[in-house]
Amino acid sequence: MPKKKLMDAELPPVTQSLSQVMHASPFSILGIHPGQSGSGLTIRAWHPDAECIEVVQESTGKSLGRMNRLANGLFELSFPQRKKVFYYLLNITLKDGTEELRFDPYQFGEYTLCQQDIDPLHLYRHLGALKVEHAITRQRSVSGVLFKVYAPHARSVSVIGDFNRWDGRCHPMASADDGIWRLFVPGVAEGALYKYELHDQNGQLLPEKTDPFGHKVEQWPGLASIVQTESTFTWSDSQWLNKRQLNHNKPMSVYEVHLGSWKKSNDDGFKNYRELADELIPYIRKTGFTHIELLPISEHPLYESWGYQPVGLFAPTSRYGTPDDFRYLVDQCHQHNIGVILDWVPAHFPQDEHGLFRFDGTAIYEYEDPQRGWHPDWKSCIYNYGSPWVQDFLISNALYWLDEFHIDGLRVDAVASMLYLDYSRKQGEWTPNHLGGNEHLEAVAFLQRLTAEVHRLHPHCMMIAEESTSWPCVSRPGHPQSLGFDYKWNMGWMHDSLAYMKRDPIYRQHHHHEMTFSMVYAYNENFVLSLSHDEVVHGKGTILTRMPGDDWQRFANLRAYYGFMFGHPGKKLMFMGSEFGVTNEWNPAESLNWNLLEQGPYHQGMLAMISELNTLYQRYPALHELDFDRNGFRWLILDDHGQSVFAFYRTDSAGKTIVVISNMTPFVRHDYTIGVPASGQWQEIFNSDDQRFGGSHIVNGTVSTRPGEWHNQPQSISLTLPPLATIMLTVDWE
Repeated sequence: MPKKKLMDAELPPVTQSLSQVMHASPFSILGIHPGQSGSGLTIRAWHPDAECIEVVQESTGKSLGRMNRLANGLFELSFPQRKKVFYYLLNITLKDGTEELRFDPYQFGEYTLCQQDIDPLHLYRHLGALKVEHAITRQRSVSGVLFKVYAPHARSVSVIGDFNRWDGRCHPMASADDGIWRLFVPGVAEGALYKYELHDQNGQLLPEKTDPFGHKVEQWPGLASIVQTESTFTWSDSQWLNKRQLNHNKPMSVYEVHLGSWKKSNDDGFKNYRELADELIPYIRKTGFTHIELLPISEHPLYESWGYQPVGLFAPTSRYGTPDDFRYLVDQCHQHNIGVILDWVPAHFPQDEHGLFRFDGTAIYEYEDPQRGWHPDWKSCIYNYGSPWVQDFLISNALYWLDEFHIDGLRVDAVASMLYLDYSRKQGEWTPNHLGGNEHLEAVAFLQRLTAEVHRLHPHCMMIAEESTSWPCVSRPGHPQSLGFDYKWNMGWMHDSLAYMKRDPIYRQHHHHEMTFSMVYAYNENFVLSLSHDEVVHGKGTILTRMPGDDWQRFANLRAYYGFMFGHPGKKLMFMGSEFGVTNEWNPAESLNWNLLEQGPYHQGMLAMISELNTLYQRYPALHELDFDRNGFRWLILDDHGQSVFAFYRTDSAGKTIVVISNMTPFVRHDYTIGVPASGQWQEIFNSDDQRFGGSHIVNGTVSTRPGEWHNQPQSISLTLPPLATIMLTVDWE
């Protein structure tokens, strides 16, 4: 009579747990073990779709016999006379008649289950899909992947992929008391697709998960992690790394870039990292920026999130190529003396089922309490900053970009949302801290630890905070209460100055303070003057289209504004397209409208002016050296409300001075007298009204000083102030 096929419920308990993917200790059953009688060896193998399995000795290729079927999928073969453990392969005949010859992963228990010390600050070196060669003799080794994933509350975890037909029954992983599940799978090669299949504590099957430590992720809809071998990229940026600094007294002019929409390929697709390097770097050199800042490139399934909803924190987005392609971009930047800053998002993560959200059925990455674990504005999860695992995970990720990709700095997104328990919450929607305040003390401690570890291990890498409140000492490394950042975006300057510039010049006299107030707090932090991507989306238009008047006035206003910005203390940041006056609000689905550079003189003139400003900014230390020192700035004219004129001077450590004057009305100011700190011939080194920039070319050239105190200065000069323009002058110092 034919044998009756056993149903899962009728299988032996061990087989049933394997069949239902509920076994947390597969090595206790599978692999090679002492015989049940206490002598010899027994091999036990599991393959749910096998018709029969033959054991083949690895060293000789000799068949050792066909295994006995114990139950559906579970096979066994005993060797009563053998005492010494040996390596073997399984020749598996599937039910459809095909054959597969492979190493049994469960013979590598000693190797797989070895719990080596883990560096908590470099978790990416220990978890994920680690491509390895496991030596079985002095001459031979087995190539494969050691899969390791942290899921402390899961009942079971399996690795699934294109190497096992995405069948969770095939490769159950082994749990350990450190919460990490492990399995070495021989034969898995670079490029293999994989995910993790988990059951929660109650045995419920969870959505398939991508690897939190995966280095490459498949694009939607697959979203599988992709096995990567250790990088063989050869870096050529040692000269750059040896000389880089924190830029406090150096020029720092940052070009903020979204790689997917800076420039599209001919078929309107994405350029890859290498193509971008070959086009973006010459452009940056031409325009004179010292750094680029990339909107987040950590893998993000939703392109429209611009990268601010990341899922694969350890994976440069595969939209633009491989991790080594991204290394090429950074390396080329460094070889051309361009720094690379990366936007980094530790404030929240999306509720994507394949991501970190309730990864093992519990909130191991986010707060369980929605008052702390849910962001109402972004509909996303907030990291549990009080969890040692989460702190190590995030700090390891920060260091990953610095270690593996030579990134020069991280701009930390949405710091304000991390600092306050009541951020975007109404009364009753948040719980005070144990001191009764609204400060998120766990997030504060995390940020302090983050910046401290980055500076300890990478002392010349920058930490930059996007922080929009008056939280004290955000960027005061060394101060006992500091968050430890090197720089903070100056959101106040941005809001006030743009509010002023968008007004009709006739009304600006009533809002003079909007351009001067920033100097009241300019030295409270190490500020970056930022005109970022946030200012050119969501119906705001562009920086250019904010300016009032006809085309001539709009461009003149913008040129004057940029001149004022480059004279004002603080490092500089400008979003792509703003440097030539784009007219279309940023749309990440489209390229910048580069065709504007072929339409008339204004856009070309704007680009030429930005290049000139960047050149002057780097040439003259007075414009950057004492950015964060009160001795580097002094107002000359603070209160000329009626004519909307501002004047100040910048000084370097040697006492050399540059005077900056802005006329924010469309009227020419003849014979305008201003005090200056030294006698001699003052040379106009910059004029935003220059004809080269699209202006009316009302320029001053060289002017001589006159004796007599003026504006509390020992000398004065008389100038013609061009309309809607900023000028800069310097003098030869004896």
